[in-house]
Amino acid sequence: MSHPSEEALKPGNNFLRSIIERDLMPGQQPERHFAGTPGDAAHHAAGPLDPARIRTRFPPEPNGYLHIGHAKSICLNFGLARDYGGVCHLRFDDTNPEKEEQEYVDAIKEMVTWLGWAWEDKAAAEPRSHLYFASNYFDFMYRAAEHLVSAGLAYVDEQTPEEMRAHRGDFTTPGKNSPFRSRSPADNLARLREMRAGLHADGAMVLRAKIDMAAPNINMRDPALYRIRRATHHNTGDQWCIYPMYTFAHPIEDALERITHSLCTLEFEDQRPFYDWLLEHLAAGGLLAHPLPKQYEFGRLNLTYVVTSKRKLRQLVDEGHVDGWDDPRLPTLVGMRRRGYTPESLRAMVEATGVTKNNAWLDYSVLDIALRSDLEGKAARASAVLDPLKLKLTNWAELFGSADHVEACSAPAHPQLPELGLRQFTLGPEVWIERDDFMETPVKGYHRLFPGNKTRLKYGYVIECSGCEKDANGVVTAVLATVVPDTKSGTPGADAVKVKSAITWVSVHEAVAAEVRLYDRLFTEAQPGAGDSDFLAAINPLSRRVITAYLEPSLAKVAAATHFQFERHGYFVADRVDHRADQPVFNKITGLKDGWAK
Repeated sequence: MSHPSEEALKPGNNFLRSIIERDLMPGQQPERHFAGTPGDAAHHAAGPLDPARIRTRFPPEPNGYLHIGHAKSICLNFGLARDYGGVCHLRFDDTNPEKEEQEYVDAIKEMVTWLGWAWEDKAAAEPRSHLYFASNYFDFMYRAAEHLVSAGLAYVDEQTPEEMRAHRGDFTTPGKNSPFRSRSPADNLARLREMRAGLHADGAMVLRAKIDMAAPNINMRDPALYRIRRATHHNTGDQWCIYPMYTFAHPIEDALERITHSLCTLEFEDQRPFYDWLLEHLAAGGLLAHPLPKQYEFGRLNLTYVVTSKRKLRQLVDEGHVDGWDDPRLPTLVGMRRRGYTPESLRAMVEATGVTKNNAWLDYSVLDIALRSDLEGKAARASAVLDPLKLKLTNWAELFGSADHVEACSAPAHPQLPELGLRQFTLGPEVWIERDDFMETPVKGYHRLFPGNKTRLKYGYVIECSGCEKDANGVVTAVLATVVPDTKSGTPGADAVKVKSAITWVSVHEAVAAEVRLYDRLFTEAQPGAGDSDFLAAINPLSRRVITAYLEPSLAKVAAATHFQFERHGYFVADRVDHRADQPVFNKITGLKDGWAK
């Protein structure tokens, strides 16, 4: 698989823009999108239709936490509404009370806001909030169901689920009519009202549309509209014991909210004929008014090295493979926020993917490119030693007259943002350096510390390595070096001699000990679980490592969720949950370059 460069962040094509621009042209398809009267205003939650504005919607089901795939739908729907002067609704498709909770409602609202979007329409003559729930339309949906039954377009089926599956047929075999399909509208209406009144057990019967059991599109073979479920709903409590199916509820919600462009991922393409069938029949019966919404499908976002299946994500959480829904290794938005990804980087990545009619895989590196591009210009720099090895400057007391002497040093908080000022720190006789900055026997091309070689302590002095100390097992415990005096003045200087390398460091006497969590991709395979393989077998055992690192003193009291570039290492963030001034915790977001390119 090829690995993208910065070119990957260029905006991609978006065929939906062409459709919207066509529809916004004067005289183009007014009968569908921009003409007609509001109809029964009491039934239209969004109010009268503005003929000059589009309406989109982001319709999550509150049965889990949003993930990176949802970010594309969020940015697409809210972004198109913004770009074309329209409005986007946030609507919860809460038609399945057994799996939906207020916790998910709150989390979804929080993530949409975090991504930078709002459902308040401030541009309208009378500003209003466009936050909706499918459950607010349950009364209307039930009236629509009774209308279909009375019109002979729906019936109550009392077959068992197994019988219905057996009679449905497949792609090569037409289905068979239910023995209950020929009942009179009056009998079906009575049965439906019994369902509504709670007179039958869960699963005893369902309401089905009466379309065509021999239709080539299996979704048109009398799809289910209502089922009996005794479950307490997060919004309506125990008011209902029957609940609409998603495929029945969704088009009605779009119509009641006067959605002009209903944008769905490709898996809903085969559902579009039923979407249109239902709305046209309800409009013909006077329950809905033209113009009716139109559905458009686009390719979903698939990101390598992650899974976005709700079932698989829940399995990872429930079986303890990760530490909850906000684990920084997960592609959930709460996890990505905690990892340190920014809203700006996610929006840039989504924009770069474009919108096509094909499902495609996006390499994970594009996400990291977007993160680096965002933070490069705004994240303050800092020095950090992640794999510490002590360096002793053996001539320190001789040069400065005291072993307790410290030298003031400084560095820009950001090399391109002088207004951020300088970081202040000091150099003493002992410092922490990275263990790989010393080699007792150097390999060819190695220019850092080894006996007899000189290097520069970045922002400090030139030093010359004189050897090392080892423990009883031969493990290096400290590096020995001397500060190199300037050849002319005889005093230490940053430019005492020319050297080929500079290394980062933190003085032992003022280093801030911190827990640093080194996160990497959760899976070792680009498409975990592809084919018949077990996705759990591809979990990366090194996806999370916890170390104690030493940081420069400027990081002693930073706020949670503050981003930094640790020089040489990459981008890090103070953990938004566990970080405290007296117990700093930092998460690695990504390196300075793609470590998976090989």
